[in-house]
Amino acid sequence: MPSPLDTRRTPLRRPLFAGLSLALALAFVLPSSAQARETVRIGYQKSSTLITLLKAQGTLEKALGNDNIDVSWHEFPSGLPLLEALNIGNVDISADVADTVPIFAQAAQAKLTYFAEESASPRAQAIVVSKDSPIQQLADLKGKKVAVTKAAGTHYLLIAALNKAGLTFSDIQPAYLTPADGRAAFENGKVDAWVTWEPFLTSVQRQLPTRTLTDGTGLASYKRYYLTSTAYAGAHPKVLKLVYQQLQEAGSWIKKNPKDAAKVLGPLWGNLDVETVESANAHRSYQVEPVKADQLGEQQKIADAFLAAGLLPKAVDAKDVGIWTP
Repeated sequence: MPSPLDTRRTPLRRPLFAGLSLALALAFVLPSSAQARETVRIGYQKSSTLITLLKAQGTLEKALGNDNIDVSWHEFPSGLPLLEALNIGNVDISADVADTVPIFAQAAQAKLTYFAEESASPRAQAIVVSKDSPIQQLADLKGKKVAVTKAAGTHYLLIAALNKAGLTFSDIQPAYLTPADGRAAFENGKVDAWVTWEPFLTSVQRQLPTRTLTDGTGLASYKRYYLTSTAYAGAHPKVLKLVYQQLQEAGSWIKKNPKDAAKVLGPLWGNLDVETVESANAHRSYQVEPVKADQLGEQQKIADAFLAAGLLPKAVDAKDVGIWTP
């Protein structure tokens, strides 16, 4: 027969164990619910038009928010530091960068995966000089100081243009500058020529007396690629699919509504007027497509050109990347 002490303990055990069971249940359930919400970190540049548009309109947050995914935004001055951040895990997804940038990232042994591209836009980059410059043709660039952003698409355009004129990269004095610093150097006569891309290109053409030596037509296709790390692509295909769909819709909307798009983008691009933004956007295709391994031929051509110019530390196989398809 239980002792009086045993009898008193018995009714106390049930609520105690019931409370422990509830506490354990909450301990497992509550953290799980909190962890179900995640954040995707997106890196972009000012020239990342479609991502910039989605950011401004809150479209991406809404689309991803339905799946408990938040978005954090991280702006970079150009494509190379953006992909460096992607490589070391400081961002999860890279907005569009010029075709040259992944080549430099591959040379640094980055594990990259392409998940979208914008089709070729050769007129969206060019080499400009002041209107009264004695430089009349590409061959006149010999010995001159040329502002260019390292690893940008314009870097390859410059190499290709020099080769066309029978020159090599060593025949000029490169001034590696960000777009903002390149504009300042060009405007103040610190450099003889500037190689730049949209929207910086149309902006300088409309605001300063300039001449265009050449754009990318026949020299550089100028595709722009969207990338992520190979690890992120494997773990988050649904996020990539949602981002891809939103990019396609944004690209289509810009082409169908050029003036409305310009009104949104102008203030984000340093208060550019509507006409300048419309003109800049007319030079970009904004046609978002899947990346295909058998269409990376120009990427290999770019890699070989940079290696030949002594600007890459080693040869790069342009196809040695991951490719995610929607």
